Amino acid sequence: MTHGQQIAWDDTVLPFQLDASDMRGRVARLDSALNGILSQHDYPPQVEALVAEMALLTALIGQTIKLRWKLQLQVQSKGAVRMIATDYYGPETEGGPARIRAYASYDADRLTDAPPFEQVGEGYFAIMIDQGKGMTPYQGITPLDGASLSSCAEAYFAQSEQLPTRFSLSYGKSTEPGVGEHWRAGGIMLQHMPKASPFVATGEGTGSVLTAGDLVQDDEAENWRRVNVLLDTVEDIELIGPTLPPNDLLLRLFHEEQPRVYDAQTVRFGCTCSEDRVRQSLSIYSARDIEKMTTEEGRVTADCQFCGAHYDLDPASVGFEAEQAGDDA
Repeated sequence: MTHGQQIAWDDTVLPFQLDASDMRGRVARLDSALNGILSQHDYPPQVEALVAEMALLTALIGQTIKLRWKLQLQVQSKGAVRMIATDYYGPETEGGPARIRAYASYDADRLTDAPPFEQVGEGYFAIMIDQGKGMTPYQGITPLDGASLSSCAEAYFAQSEQLPTRFSLSYGKSTEPGVGEHWRAGGIMLQHMPKASPFVATGEGTGSVLTAGDLVQDDEAENWRRVNVLLDTVEDIELIGPTLPPNDLLLRLFHEEQPRVYDAQTVRFGCTCSEDRVRQSLSIYSARDIEKMTTEEGRVTADCQFCGAHYDLDPASVGFEAEQAGDDA
């Protein structure tokens, strides 16, 4: 694999279908996009790992949303890592890049040396889709369960969508010769599309969180088991390494399942914050409210949690009583 080929596959999501098993999936590789996300913050290693995993899940899941739609994944917990939020913006035009951003909120003094997922306590995993103005946003929630964020995502699809889903992810800092240390991530998402089982359809059962195995029966169960056994053979270096293109990886893993690939989706780090958006968010406040937000220096300031952008505004120019002359900055 040449350096040019490696660059071509970095920051992409490749959709595929396994014709012999009636399954679909995606292969993702994140490099510059993930670095763009993590370089905005000085996160501790445990938090970095959680944000990297969440960003990779978001890229894999987000590839299916339509143009100009927005997908958001969110974790809310009572643990040391209180929240992780990611946004995935569908391409503005056909063939254009998607954009992704992410950030985490945490209590530094509560972090421990335990594995990253143990920094997340009791809480929930949520997926939200915004289809645009005039449309009601979709939201699904499942309890935080399992040993990783990917297992929470699998539980979400089983519980809320009745879709058997499996993720195999790898992420970490790369130390390739001649290249500065940087983050890389790679993963595979598999999804089967059977009818919902009678257990799900009738709403009966124990109340425990569903898994993918609860949703497949007979031949579908055998297909699901076989493809998961094949996926279990994937190695971390195959997911994130620079030498194996995603289409070759699919052939290595699933050649007997007749993999069919489609056009890859490019993913870029991108934030939607702007001064206009800050002004719009402040437009509901009166001059008296704005005065309470004004700093000792006589300015109204705002910082973007996703990209770190800093906005410095004249208080007389914001709020619904703003002077028409605009900002003097």
